[in-house]
Amino acid sequence: MIVASKMDYLEHLIDKYSDMVYRLAMSRTRNIHTSQDVYQEVFLRLSRKIPEFENEEHEKAWIIKVTINCSKNMLVDDFIKNTTILKEDITFETEERNEIYFEVIKLPKKYRTIIHLFYYEGYKVEEISKILDMNINTVKSHLFRARDMLKNKVEGGLLDE
Repeated sequence: MIVASKMDYLEHLIDKYSDMVYRLAMSRTRNIHTSQDVYQEVFLRLSRKIPEFENEEHEKAWIIKVTINCSKNMLVDDFIKNTTILKEDITFETEERNEIYFEVIKLPKKYRTIIHLFYYEGYKVEEISKILDMNINTVKSHLFRARDMLKNKVEGGLLDE
């Protein structure tokens, strides 16, 4: 009975965070295969540990932190560092959002992670600061620079074609 409830709980967490983990891994690694490996590793760690979370926010923060750490670990290998940027089709509601997403994953990792957490996951600057264990002003600065980089791409004709 206990095993069944743990399995149900694990399945619930996988269903709940599956897309988020994959998108965040893709945002950090920019590689489909590596993202799939990160995805598997995150949920493998979750299944091994099945931690007791204080609340839903703690649950989500734990999964994000593990995803970020697994992504870092996967990028240690030089082969993975030198693979090409994602070219496969990922679709969003509009073509414009698709174009912006591909520009986001071209940003340096320190910027794309913050952009992803802020815009795609809906975290506030203060929350991102805690999740990434980063000074709040650094998060604000990275967010400002990333927005500026994206704005230049958009104004540079990215979406006018």
